[in-house]
Amino acid sequence: MSDSPETGAPRGAGTPAGAAPATPFEWVGGEEAVRRLVDRFYDLMDVEPRYAQLRAIHPTTLDGSRDKLFWFLCGWLGGPDHFVERFGHPRLRARHLPYRIGIAERDQWMSAMTQAMAECELDVELQRRLAASFAHTADWMRNV
Repeated sequence: MSDSPETGAPRGAGTPAGAAPATPFEWVGGEEAVRRLVDRFYDLMDVEPRYAQLRAIHPTTLDGSRDKLFWFLCGWLGGPDHFVERFGHPRLRARHLPYRIGIAERDQWMSAMTQAMAECELDVELQRRLAASFAHTADWMRNV
């Protein structure tokens, strides 16, 4: 995702009092918070009927998907590059080409992520910035 969120924000959960976070990763709250966000996102996708089309393009078990998104988001947000260490360059579009991603899947992905960010109580400004970056990439992932 080339449109990573900007920094220069209020202090995050993992940032000392009075200091602005150096990265969106810090603003989110570090690995524990990223894992919580990813888990909530996939939990929503797995149980909410309104995300059925999105869920249908995923494997039966979501464990691998959870790990890959967690690893990717950590690095994309400016934290540890777990995904790159394991798989090399993300090549997001190429990795998603085998899956039918249309407007419905894009919109469901965005809706589930927006809901997950809100339920995980990320800072409102951070949610806004992340949503803008996610929206650009989610649209770029469309292949139908």
